[in-house]
Amino acid sequence: MGVVTRFAPSPTGFLHIGGARTALFNWLFARHFGGKFLLRIEDTDRERSTAKAVDAIVDGLKWLGINWDEEPVFQSSRLRRHVELAESLVTAGKAYYCYCSAAELDAMREEAKSNGLTPKYNGKWRDRDPKEAPVGVRPVIRLKIPMLGETTLADLVQGIITVSNDQLDDMILVRSDGTPTFMLSVVVDDHDMDITHVIRGDDHLTNTFRHIQIFNAFGWDIPQYAHIPLIHGPDGAKLSKRHGALGVDAYRTMGYLPEAICNYLLRLGWSHGNDEIISREQAIEWFATENLGKSASRLDFSKLNNLNGHYMRAADNQRLLNDLLEIIEEDVSAEKRCRLLRGMTGLKQRAKTLLELRDLARIYTGDFIPAQMDFEDLDILRIISVKLRSLEEWTEENLEKQLREFSLEKNIPFGKIASLLRNILSDRKITPGILDMLVSFGRGESLERINAALS
Repeated sequence: MGVVTRFAPSPTGFLHIGGARTALFNWLFARHFGGKFLLRIEDTDRERSTAKAVDAIVDGLKWLGINWDEEPVFQSSRLRRHVELAESLVTAGKAYYCYCSAAELDAMREEAKSNGLTPKYNGKWRDRDPKEAPVGVRPVIRLKIPMLGETTLADLVQGIITVSNDQLDDMILVRSDGTPTFMLSVVVDDHDMDITHVIRGDDHLTNTFRHIQIFNAFGWDIPQYAHIPLIHGPDGAKLSKRHGALGVDAYRTMGYLPEAICNYLLRLGWSHGNDEIISREQAIEWFATENLGKSASRLDFSKLNNLNGHYMRAADNQRLLNDLLEIIEEDVSAEKRCRLLRGMTGLKQRAKTLLELRDLARIYTGDFIPAQMDFEDLDILRIISVKLRSLEEWTEENLEKQLREFSLEKNIPFGKIASLLRNILSDRKITPGILDMLVSFGRGESLERINAALS
């Protein structure tokens, strides 16, 4: 059987940036081996799971270009299967009904603490006859964990880890209300979906030893696990809201491109030599668990901005225009759209995010306010206006030739001429190059703005 990985988010909120990285790693691993990548929505928490959250997760994955190979599996639709399998373990003597009350469980924990032991269930109903069950009490189903020996995990990132079985308690598989627990549902679904590899955060490492016990009880093959360190904030602390936006949708709103986010997330915990700019095709070709790091990575917005700037400069102009039009609040006429497209090459050189691009784009979309000129500049501008009107073809090459000839003829630095025209065409301090602006505005608009200044 080939490689099969999965991403299994809980739909209780947006697609967290850490979850996006987990999805990306699993997707790349599956694509590297020509396998399958599956999506499972773990929506068993009916009170907190929402359709809006499901939509946010799906939209976030699609925006990042992370596609799945089969219809998403909704865990809530499989609860009967989970419970039936737990009951089969009871029949096989590998699980049992436990009738302990909440008060009894609290007493067990306190007794363990007072004796300096790890608080856990003491196995009271492990070997008792169910006929002794109290009347009217709905039991839970607990798994019989081996009381002796050890459980070993050969993790693809963390290495060999061994836990003594006496550190584990007889975990609950089915609650007293008849619903399966996370521990049981994850194992059953991973088995039924033929998952071969699980890449996830190391905050799940403790759970994995319990999952292994359930796999063993059923006699099923155990997936290979790779537990990756979590993403930390710039200060080294666990990533939280105080470190900035945490949802993929927020990064999209902040003007980042999906390819930049994927490239950045790829480098948070995985490396390929000193390579920083890694295309999607290269990532698929190179991705291997051997290059996953054991140390936590830190979110660095300055690096993300620089990386996004690279992808902005490399992006197709029409694509950037389409992205830009989605975030510009005012209506943009067809003429101004053409102007933006002509000027996109110059604009994108100076923007690291779509928000910065939007601000720069107001050069071509905003209302024109004629600049105030002094008399010396007006004389220069009159001559420039005549020379520009004489051009047969309004091209960057012809514009530069005409302006440089005028610069030599009048012994005026080209920089001063460019600054004068920039001030005429736009009231902004940060702009594309003057030749870019003249071409982008076009002959008609450029000469009209020059005439307005002369008037």
